[in-house]
Amino acid sequence: MDLPNPPSGKLLQTPILIIFFLVLVNGVFSSPPADPIQCTSGNKTCTITNSYGIFNDRSICRASRVVYPTTEQELISMVATASKSKTKVKAATRYSHSIPTLACPGGQEGIIISTNKLNRVVKVDVKNRRMTVESGVLLRDLINDAAENGLALPYTPYWFGITVGGLLATGAHGSSLWQKGGAVHEYVVAMRIVTPATAKEGYAKVRNLSESDEELDAAKVSLGVLGVVSQVTLQLEPLFKRRLTYLSKNDSDLEEELLRFGKEHEFGDVTWFPAQKKAFYRVDDRVPINQTGNGLNDPFALRSTPIAQLVSSRATEELQEATRDANGKCLNAQSATRTSETSAFGLTNNGTIFTGYPVIGPNNRMQSSGSCLNGKEDALLTICPYDSRLQLLFFYETAFSIPLSKVPSFVKDVKKLLELEPQALCGLELTGGILLRYIKASSAYLGKTEDMLDFDFVYYRSKDPLAPRLFEDILEEIEQIGLFKYGGLPHWGKNRNFAFNKVINKYPNANKFLSWKRKYDPQGIFANEWTDKVLGLRGDVTILRDGCALEGLCICSEDHHCSPTSKYYCRPGKVYKQAMVCAFEG
Repeated sequence: MDLPNPPSGKLLQTPILIIFFLVLVNGVFSSPPADPIQCTSGNKTCTITNSYGIFNDRSICRASRVVYPTTEQELISMVATASKSKTKVKAATRYSHSIPTLACPGGQEGIIISTNKLNRVVKVDVKNRRMTVESGVLLRDLINDAAENGLALPYTPYWFGITVGGLLATGAHGSSLWQKGGAVHEYVVAMRIVTPATAKEGYAKVRNLSESDEELDAAKVSLGVLGVVSQVTLQLEPLFKRRLTYLSKNDSDLEEELLRFGKEHEFGDVTWFPAQKKAFYRVDDRVPINQTGNGLNDPFALRSTPIAQLVSSRATEELQEATRDANGKCLNAQSATRTSETSAFGLTNNGTIFTGYPVIGPNNRMQSSGSCLNGKEDALLTICPYDSRLQLLFFYETAFSIPLSKVPSFVKDVKKLLELEPQALCGLELTGGILLRYIKASSAYLGKTEDMLDFDFVYYRSKDPLAPRLFEDILEEIEQIGLFKYGGLPHWGKNRNFAFNKVINKYPNANKFLSWKRKYDPQGIFANEWTDKVLGLRGDVTILRDGCALEGLCICSEDHHCSPTSKYYCRPGKVYKQAMVCAFEG
């Protein structure tokens, strides 16, 4: 059990409340995130990171150079050059949103192909409701261009700074059990992908895939190991509006409600605050386009934020961690949740103010957001909260999907842990609680294997890799319960290393995917050490060293994998006895 908490919690509430107030009134300025690719000599001698400025193992990814194709023909030429010389190569996106090292070519001689300039809408076929875009098009631009033509991509991730190629590579999704479900790749009807080829074929070629091609199920979720996607064609629908209301309920019957709720509401999701014993149900359904309303979904976490606010917030949490102030975290979480609820979680009825539920607006204004990307440069006075240059929002993100039939048991196990340690999850409630999104089974070989519910939560990460967190053991046990006891599938673009250990064994069609990988890229120039390990081709993703379990690089088996000097030792879980976690014994 963690030590008793000092009485500083009430004093530390003030910065959190100020932050929420300032975010509410902040204007349209925000220094956009920097390019994740930085080079010291033109486009040579480069490094690449992700949106958050750090990979799971804190490694630095280096490459010999970066190239920026502007046309498909240029892309073919660049892939051919790498193929001919057998040089490792990886595609990179505008904001490099994936947490694992998917975009790292491996080795300092590797080449990065950025899709930044492959960012055009190729064709909008209004009659057949289809839209073809280049792979570097941001989701923001896709959904807005579709809306201008009276069309909608109904289901998308919630952040619109991800590119079409990036979201397909990782299987990114929204929330729905309706139609084909909430994953964008389910609506791909054609794809052009540039892959290595034989010398006779010029070392690279375009593979033009359609719905009749079996390998489309490999290319739709590919981790970027097949080649570089050039163009994608998506099946759209007529533009519609959405009617959204958040309902707050006690979580006493959450495990039963979750099975019902997703079937009743097309875009429904749930945000769970287990320490506060409450859940917010997003009642979100489509309505005709002629209904009155021009609502906007603009969550606080994706708005531009003054640096001073982020500095204050980070300093507060670091102090709470250092002084083991669980009471302070819980009080701040309660205050932040009340402020968010009062402010309708960033919803407005007209793009400016919230006047009451329901909020009705066009699908493209309600489905996905990220307004901090739209701001004007202001010399870093304000930034996206996750901006990697300052790392003021420094965190882990865990996301795994559990079969719907096993969800009630998982929720009950989490509640049992909370009965033993009621304050254990206040930290993740500071960052928005646990987001639960519905996902349908997919035909994609690396897609969801059955109808599932995704559990996604963000929590504190220390700048010191050897510093344990408050209630380290509880969060580790929850991860292991979801991933191993209930067979959860980790999100390909999120999570800590150990979540992917032997993960390929959970996919019945893995051999089909690997077969197409060998045909598309027999020399493995698009593979790297990370993807080889995740796909079961080379060792595993575990990194054994002092403190490795604190960073999620391993599951502890010895005390030095935790932090004995801080009195954290490797122990069995409290509810799931097969779990091995770093527990505090003060």
